[in-house]
Amino acid sequence: MHVKLWGTRGSVASPGPETTKYGGNTSCVEVRGRDGTVLVLDAGTGIRRLGDALPRSLERVDILLTHLHLDHLQGIGFFSPLRRRDVEVHIWGPASTTLSLRQRLARYLSPPLFPVYIRDLAARVILHEVASDVFQIGEFTNSSSLILHVDTTAGFRINSPSGTVAYLPDHEPALGVVDFPAAPEWTSGYDLAAGADLLIHDCQYTDEQYRERIGWGHSSMAQAFKFAQLAEVERLVPFHHDPTHSDADLDRLLNQQIEAQRPTYQVTPGVEGATFQLD
Repeated sequence: MHVKLWGTRGSVASPGPETTKYGGNTSCVEVRGRDGTVLVLDAGTGIRRLGDALPRSLERVDILLTHLHLDHLQGIGFFSPLRRRDVEVHIWGPASTTLSLRQRLARYLSPPLFPVYIRDLAARVILHEVASDVFQIGEFTNSSSLILHVDTTAGFRINSPSGTVAYLPDHEPALGVVDFPAAPEWTSGYDLAAGADLLIHDCQYTDEQYRERIGWGHSSMAQAFKFAQLAEVERLVPFHHDPTHSDADLDRLLNQQIEAQRPTYQVTPGVEGATFQLD
């Protein structure tokens, strides 16, 4: 299993000289299997470059959307496989009790916010609504579950013979917990992350910022480290960086947590372009 980070920011794209190391594109991760299966986790602005890098011979690609906030959706209209008639694009997103996934996607993929309707895209687009489900795509057995974030949001666990990836980019497992972490069975997202080889997890805030933003649906860097320890993962990738955090800020915050918590797992910064090979 090959994993590549194409966008690691949260909230809004933040290109500039102060973000060249960690990157300025919003959430997008590629997971590629040994059989050629391609999963795209979220469709932030990073998905544009990913689409251009995919082989022309690809006949199917699957996009797994954790939720429909714009920083996880903004790049989808610029995903080049959607302009090809010989490609099937399957889009998996969280179910809603009010509107279908197509209706919710169409709020963005339609004028005046976007010039092209979903129905006018060249590719064959197939939509799937997920909640707490298990579904197979190629060699990957995917589990989804609703997690704590603002609006309906799913986290994903991707299993293959090569290993397991847990993807929780917008997640607030510490919400309502006096002394985080609590017992595993009471912790949002634990079942998705438990024992994962690679955990890609929200780390948007400093401790001070989190105290001012409780209930906003994100974690502090310290909480991400504690969640990874609770879940007994092999490697943590801190992700969904705040747009106001520069490269220097993120280096400092990561080093502080490594020094303070002495994690028993590996920590690899969520840097745009980083790759991971699970075997």
